[in-house]
Amino acid sequence: MTERFATARAPLLTLLLSVALAAPSVCVPAAQAAATPAKPRAAGPAAPAPRPAGPLSLWSAEQLAEPKDPAQAKAERAMRHLPQPDANAPARTAPVESAPRLPDAWRGIIRRVQLPAGDKRVALTFDLCERAATVAGYDARLVDALRAANAKATFFAGGKWMRSHPERTLQLLADRRFEFGSHSWSHANMEVAPAEFRQRQLDWTAAQYELLEQELDRRLTAKGMPPMGRGPMRLFRLPFGRGGAEVARLLNHNGLAVIQWDVVGEGGHGNAQARAQAIADAVRPGSIVLLHANAVPKDTAEVLRRLLPLLARKGYATATVSELLATGHAQTVPEGFFSFPGDNAIYDDMFAAWGTGERLKPSPKHP
Repeated sequence: MTERFATARAPLLTLLLSVALAAPSVCVPAAQAAATPAKPRAAGPAAPAPRPAGPLSLWSAEQLAEPKDPAQAKAERAMRHLPQPDANAPARTAPVESAPRLPDAWRGIIRRVQLPAGDKRVALTFDLCERAATVAGYDARLVDALRAANAKATFFAGGKWMRSHPERTLQLLADRRFEFGSHSWSHANMEVAPAEFRQRQLDWTAAQYELLEQELDRRLTAKGMPPMGRGPMRLFRLPFGRGGAEVARLLNHNGLAVIQWDVVGEGGHGNAQARAQAIADAVRPGSIVLLHANAVPKDTAEVLRRLLPLLARKGYATATVSELLATGHAQTVPEGFFSFPGDNAIYDDMFAAWGTGERLKPSPKHP
């Protein structure tokens, strides 16, 4: 996530709707029909949701979806502030498998992708970030909405967030419609952090991802299913959107393409419908939309539910960022930003420990 909106798995499966068979028609005079009350039908137990297929069958539909208990659902979305920052390392501090060399066409800071004529796809991206000073949430309603619409998405997850939410991470990794990118370990401002700290943020996140990927493959093979075989993460999103040429070179050297956005999907004015319409109006083919799935912006799930049909009516399909890059030409910028260059420099001294610790200054209002 970007902390731009901090002050921020149960994923949704498409349910098969049971179709009631119509009762045989009976000819009844109109007057008699109007006077004959309908017999009430006995209420029976609701049919259980069908078990998901493929890798997602490791869980039931209920385990994947938002908890039915409102208190549990609210607790899963909630952010908790820790008594002191969590500086503990993951069980593995460096990945066993390194990312391969990054293609030259994917270098720099990528803002959007120029697609071939007639290709109307956009990438919906969701940050899952967590600073050392907090434990962030997970908005299952949002993932439910993606799955209900059979939408593709890219999640940029912090390593610490993945460690805090291992089962939800596994569920997202098991869904072939989704891909994962790195968002650093604890939401570090890569522009101001020292070199050793930057590298540790990358290594710890890659190692945590690798541990969970291996756990998922272990569970799949135990059930007689093939492993996912995702391999190392290839994408990175700058926390706070902060980073220039030097940071991009470091990330690219680690095999990571730096993915920003050309459409800010949160903030703005009006109700959820108005904001969804604003996003739909702003996207172009090859757009990358910034959103969050850690429940820091509180109503992103509702905005998303309204956005998906708007995009469909405009003829847009969803794609992962990697799918866009494989098809089109990456358009780059010299530095990361939200809406215009320099608009995120205010975050350089807003949080302690190079962006990962406690808040030192109040968050500004954003357009």
